[in-house]
Amino acid sequence: MIPAPFDYELASSVDHAVELLGSGRDAKPLAGGQSLLPLMKLRFARPELLVDVGRLAELVGVRERDGGLAIGALTRHHDVATSDAVRSRCAILADVAAGIGDPQVRHRGTIGGSVAHADPASDLPAALLALEAELVARGPSGERTIPAREFFRGVFESALDPGELVTEVRVPAATGTYVKFHRRAQDWATVGVAAVRDNGSVRIALTNMGATPLRAAGVEEALASGTDAAAAAERADEGTEPPSDTNGSADYRRQLARVLVRDALAALAR
Repeated sequence: MIPAPFDYELASSVDHAVELLGSGRDAKPLAGGQSLLPLMKLRFARPELLVDVGRLAELVGVRERDGGLAIGALTRHHDVATSDAVRSRCAILADVAAGIGDPQVRHRGTIGGSVAHADPASDLPAALLALEAELVARGPSGERTIPAREFFRGVFESALDPGELVTEVRVPAATGTYVKFHRRAQDWATVGVAAVRDNGSVRIALTNMGATPLRAAGVEEALASGTDAAAAAERADEGTEPPSDTNGSADYRRQLARVLVRDALAALAR
């Protein structure tokens, strides 16, 4: 289909982008366009104004920060996946980025755009939740930092205020793994599991088990009390509300979450 009519502006700086996004019109930022443009073609999204932020070089790149990493919001998935800094300090994030969509998507899609889209079936939000990452946003009121646990509010709903733009993703150095089940390589995850080990404790986050990425609190509690991994994994679906769709029923996803958590914990222990 053809998108509804819209205006287009090319942002020359982050401040210019914020000004355009806060103009009072129904404006959306355009980066890689891998999520927004398909929605516009189906007319599920009808922004009045597209603000192209894709050429803002200041939002591209990976740098070390406080022992962890700061990743510019416009850094492409391919560049996250192949970054030596990400591989050495937070390999789980590189692995997640390497498994997003297909090569065309990974060479166009951006980490900031994927996170801001807040799709509960997306891999990155669960990984950032397990990592206890932070999102930096800039808007008309200035810059603020939002913990990942507070960023995702619902299906395609984030904590971003009108006119705000994600500028950076901050992650700690961490050991972790991400496993997911999908029918074809480029498909969204039917269920995904991010497992991160930090100072002797383990954090687990789930993809596509509710309206937002979710922490598997039951599994974390069981592991903290000394329960073995296989038994702890049986609590993976506690507190979840998985959808039922053509890829699987809610009950199927509950069972799949238990299996994948067990696999993730086994991989983390290697």
